Amino acid sequence: MAHVVRAALVQATWTGDTESMIAKHEEHAREAARQGAEVIGFQEVFNAPYFCQVQDPEHYRWAEPVPDGPTVRRMQELARETGMVIVVPVFEVEGAGFYYNTAAVIDADGSYLGKYRKHHIPQVKGFWEKYYFRPGNAGWPVFETAVGRVGVYICYDRHFPEGWRQLGLGGAQLVYNPSATHRGLSSYLWQLEQPAAAVANEYYVAAINRVGIEEYGDNDFYGTSYFVDPRGQFVGDVASDKEEELLVRDLDFDLIETVRQQWAFYRDRRPDAYEGLVQP
Repeated sequence: MAHVVRAALVQATWTGDTESMIAKHEEHAREAARQGAEVIGFQEVFNAPYFCQVQDPEHYRWAEPVPDGPTVRRMQELARETGMVIVVPVFEVEGAGFYYNTAAVIDADGSYLGKYRKHHIPQVKGFWEKYYFRPGNAGWPVFETAVGRVGVYICYDRHFPEGWRQLGLGGAQLVYNPSATHRGLSSYLWQLEQPAAAVANEYYVAAINRVGIEEYGDNDFYGTSYFVDPRGQFVGDVASDKEEELLVRDLDFDLIETVRQQWAFYRDRRPDAYEGLVQP
């Protein structure tokens, strides 16, 4: 019998406050559950605006502990209610001066499985992330969930192939890539890099982008979120570039093994020859 996982993602517009933003995502999650979804992921720092368009200390107020902060606890309740695995990207504070761009992973029974901290932190116009976030220091975990092995890679990370490969070597079957990217010089890469990563590493990728213009800058987040399979093909249609949207798609996890047998990229790796890749 085929191993099919019904997966969901949400691309959302900013509501103006955290409470209504979380409530909106809860309703999307409930709708996904009604459609039979077993796992869902939200966009980068989903419960806040993309405040990194500016550098202002007032925005440290969006940070909270993981897993003991209010948002993650609330998402644990949502997971228990819906029976879904949930990927929850938030602004994490670990202690005074220690802040990270983080995603918590919650299993279908509401248990907290762990977190991924974004490794690659941009510092360019409209994306002043080094002002807020330390580089991730917790590796590339792959979480054993009720639906299979799930990994996370966050936004700017997607430009760096090393983490995608680490997740593949860790056994990931599905990688969520929550993002906040806007129309501009690199927008054409959006439908290039994640499909290429899915092919190179032979797993599914859920690429999530914000949508709309928010209050702290003129970044125009263009949505077009999607699921892509290990052959680099979109699973169903790509989401709107202007409207909020919930996507629910069936992912055939058996395809992962089929592709790995056909293309054999993991068999033909040459880690013995790659030493120079990690030299400074």
